Amino acid sequence: MGIRYSKPPVLMHDVIDDLDAVTRLLESQAPYTPLGGWYSPGADPTKRTRPLWFQNDWVHDTFAAEGSDLFLQHVGYIEAAKEFYGAEIVEPQSVYVNLMVAIEGGGPAHTDNPRFQGRDRTNTPMWLLRSMLWSGLFNDAEIVQATAIWWSNDVEGGELRYWPNGATEPAQVHSVNMSNTALLGDNHGMFHQVGAIGPHDVGSLRVTPGATLGPVGDGSGDWAVNDLSDCVFRAPLSTYRLSVLWKADIYATAEERERQVANALSMDDVAERFNQDLAGRGSSVRFDPAKLDDPELRATIEHFHPEDVPVGALRSVFASS
Repeated sequence: MGIRYSKPPVLMHDVIDDLDAVTRLLESQAPYTPLGGWYSPGADPTKRTRPLWFQNDWVHDTFAAEGSDLFLQHVGYIEAAKEFYGAEIVEPQSVYVNLMVAIEGGGPAHTDNPRFQGRDRTNTPMWLLRSMLWSGLFNDAEIVQATAIWWSNDVEGGELRYWPNGATEPAQVHSVNMSNTALLGDNHGMFHQVGAIGPHDVGSLRVTPGATLGPVGDGSGDWAVNDLSDCVFRAPLSTYRLSVLWKADIYATAEERERQVANALSMDDVAERFNQDLAGRGSSVRFDPAKLDDPELRATIEHFHPEDVPVGALRSVFASS
C-alpha cells in the first residue's frame, strides 16, 4: 500500500527578523552532541564512528529553551501550515537543531519518523512505527505533522535534495541563497536528504558518541568539535551548516482532533490490524505484542511493507562500508 506522498513544499524567504537572537539561542544551548539513534544504533562509545553531525532539542515534551518561541510560535509557519494542509488546527510541538560540517556523500535519504494517536517512540519501537507508516494500515490514526526546515547561512555544499513528486521521480535541490529561507511541507510524506558538506578537502571526519560541539569562547567566534581530549575541528560558526526544524501537529478541524484523540491505538489494536493483513497475505506469522523483539515478526512485516528507495539518492554517510 505504501505511504501517502505529499504535495510539494513551500519555500519561504526572510523567515527570521532577528538573526542575532538565533545566535544567542544557539550559544545558550551548547554544547551539541552527535546524531545517532535511528541512524546509528549501538555505536561503540570508544570508537570514532559518527560524522560531524550534531544536534539538540530546543523544544520537546515539557522542555522549551528560553527564546525558542522565535521558532515555535512563528506566525508565518503557522499560517503557511494552515494553507498547505487546508487545516484549522496547527499545534506547534518541537524545535530541533542540526549543526553539520565536513561530511562526504550525504545524509540518509529518508522520510521523517511518524507518530500515531496512542503510539510514539516512548511506547513503540521505531521499526514498528515506520512499518505502521509504510503499511498504510494506520492512516486514520496518524498524527499529520507539518515540518519547516530553516537555514541560517550558505556554506560549502550542504544542499537539501527532496523528492516532491514521489520516490520514482528525480529530486529537486535547494542549494543557493539558502540563508534565512525555510522549506515548509510534509516531510513524513516526502523523501529528503542533505548533500555533502565542506570543507571538502578534509573528507568525512569522525568522532565518538561522546563528542561535543560548542563555542570556543575566546573572542574569535570559532566553534570547536572536541572528542577524547582532542580538538577534531575548529572553524567560525559560519562554516557549519546550521538548520532549525520546526514541527506542528495538524488537524483539519477541532472535531477531527477530538475523534482522533478519542480513538488512540493500543498495542492490541496494532496487532489486530497487522494480523488481519498477514492472514490476508497467506503468512503464518502472527503479531504477538509480547514478542516485539522477534526478528521473524519484524522481517515479515518489513518484507510485506518495505520502504521505498528514492531514485538518485546519494550514498548516506551512515551506510555501512
